[in-house]
Amino acid sequence: METNSSLPTNISGGPPAIAAGYLFLDIFTYLVFAVTFVLGVLGNGLVIWVAGFRMRHTVTTISYLNLAVADFCFTSTLPFLVVVKVMRGHWPFGWFLCKFIFSIVDINLFGSVFLIALIALDRCICVLHPVWTQNHRTVSLAKKVIIGPWVMALLLTLPVIIRVTTVPGKLGPGTVACTFDFSPWTNDPVEKLKVTIAMLTVRGIIRFIIGFSVPMSIVVVSYGLIATKIHKQGLIKSSRPLRVLSFVVAAFFLCWFPYQVVAFIATVRLHNILQGLSKELRIAVDVTSALAFFNSCLNPMLYVFMGQDFRERLIHSLPTSLERALTEDSAQTSDTATNSTLPSAEVQLQAK
Repeated sequence: METNSSLPTNISGGPPAIAAGYLFLDIFTYLVFAVTFVLGVLGNGLVIWVAGFRMRHTVTTISYLNLAVADFCFTSTLPFLVVVKVMRGHWPFGWFLCKFIFSIVDINLFGSVFLIALIALDRCICVLHPVWTQNHRTVSLAKKVIIGPWVMALLLTLPVIIRVTTVPGKLGPGTVACTFDFSPWTNDPVEKLKVTIAMLTVRGIIRFIIGFSVPMSIVVVSYGLIATKIHKQGLIKSSRPLRVLSFVVAAFFLCWFPYQVVAFIATVRLHNILQGLSKELRIAVDVTSALAFFNSCLNPMLYVFMGQDFRERLIHSLPTSLERALTEDSAQTSDTATNSTLPSAEVQLQAK
């Protein structure tokens, strides 16, 4: 998952001029960034408040809380990315914010994707193995497991933490680029270009496989197993559970897949991009990255609000509806349940 399209593109000799034909697409990306920022900060902030401070901590609320924190932190950085986009790649915020902002972007985007995969896997286990869920799915175990996605996200962000810095004059006289800098490895321009291409290619391939393909596969397989079981047992009395599953998987796929394809093409054509010869591909990266980022403001609606009836959400206050959604979900797979009644697959899917 190439989380920051500006990093590789800023390595070129200068920012490309945007033709008049691309003006609409450029405005579109700004609008998507603005909507993502507003909805992401408000929606994920509401989830953090409700799940973190108004509710008893359960496996479900811990998962939602971590996902909301990841998306909230990422969407909070969007104003910086918009300013850089407006200034055609120039970074006016200094060395510390250069390294800090893009480290936050990578860590939280990776964390968000990995947490989505973990939630999908948790839903699958609840449905396929209700006995194990009743006996072993505890808050203490969840707090240990939830560290895994963050550790993986941190490891994949190490190239940004170590090698991203401010480079004066990279985009022209009087400009500063926030980008990868491999100059300590070599001072020869030709050798530096070879090292840059090699490092960014390896990084792009790893991020495509680990940061997208693997989490997406976990989501698809998990919900595929859930759908198979509930169909076999005839537990579907309405189409709502399958609609919820379809929206969750489709939103994740539709938001990220176009960008992953473009990012992979950009990785293959990295030599041309570094020489500033692929303006169309740069535009494609901008548009598809805006769509991918938009997923960060959809998660509260997909994982919480869709579990409640729309008319009920209009009648009740938003925080109350949010709390009821999470409470209903956690109640059906209680972490501290003492009765022997096993949660059915239908109950698990209705709660989701």
